[in-house]
Parts: sequence; C-alpha cells; structure tokens
Amino acid sequence: MKDGRILNIVDDNGKILGEDTRENIHRQGFLHREVHVWFYTPAGDIIFQHRAKDKDTFPDLLDITVGGHVEIGDDYKDSALKEVKEETGLTISDNDLRFIKFTHTRSSDPVTHNINNSLRAVYVYRYHGHIDDLQVEKGKSLGFESWPIDKILNISAEDKVRFIPAILQKDDLNILQQIKKLI
Repeated sequence: MKDGRILNIVDDNGKILGEDTRENIHRQGFLHREVHVWFYTPAGDIIFQHRAKDKDTFPDLLDITVGGHVEIGDDYKDSALKEVKEETGLTISDNDLRFIKFTHTRSSDPVTHNINNSLRAVYVYRYHGHIDDLQVEKGKSLGFESWPIDKILNISAEDKVRFIPAILQKDDLNILQQIKKLI
C-alpha cells in the first residue's frame, strides 16, 4: 500500500535529519515521528481499531484507537487532532487530549518485514459516545471494538493473537495501567 507521503527522519532527540518516503522509512527502519491516541470510556473500556487487511504493518489485527505519522511541518498535538478526525470522524479540541508520555518504539512485522521505528507522543481521550458513532476511515480500518480494560490486562492466549504485539508489551501495558487510574 503506497501512499507517496514524505516524512521527516529524526534522531533520538527528535531533531530532523532529513526526509524520505513513508514506504522507505518503514522498509529501512528509519526513526520518524508518530502519535497515538487511546480512547477509553467512563465504563472502563478501551476502544481498539481493527486494521485493514492490506495495511503494510500488522494487517487485520486490533490496534490503538488512533495512530499516525507526524506530517512535515506539523507538531505532535496537531497531528493527534488530525488523526482523530481522519480515523474516527470526531472533531475534538486540544483540551480534550491528555498527554501521557513520549516513547521510542521499534517493532518489526513478521509478515511484511517492515520496521516501525518511531518517536511517539501518546495521548488519551475520554470518549462518551457510542462505538457505532465512530466513523471508519475508508480503506484503512475494518471498524472498532470495545474491550474492558481488565480483560486486556489479563488477556487470554486465545485473545492475544487478535492484537498487534506491541499492545501487549510493557510500554503499552503501562499506558493501560495509567488509563485505568483515570477511569
């Protein structure tokens, strides 16, 4: 799935070193900037996005609610707000987002062999609506699923295979623990 976008390549401190295509950045594993926005509900559920079957990394698996690249010229928060609009149809303000932390994440997709090496700003958003009101981004997602946070934190081996591996790793599990404290 080629989209032709050009993204910044950065160093470990976020300093821009250059730019390249999104595809080459993932093929070569260059460090770049991303955002994640986790939606949680007052009832204690986490909303996951079901990735499309033709995504270039981790196709057909459940992932965080909203995620995307920081476009050239944008900052992390602007990118988070744009991605929320694109991937859910919601227009929210920067005051609706709560910053959690920055992470440096590197993962390799065993199917496509693409490498996602990113400096990521992680935000959370308390969603009061119904999951059916979220609009699927055409061609990028198959829909959304809501899971009780305690079920994810105590996930069965059978359910683990439905998620991208990073969700069940230490960094993301720590984020889920922080979200649980907000509920």
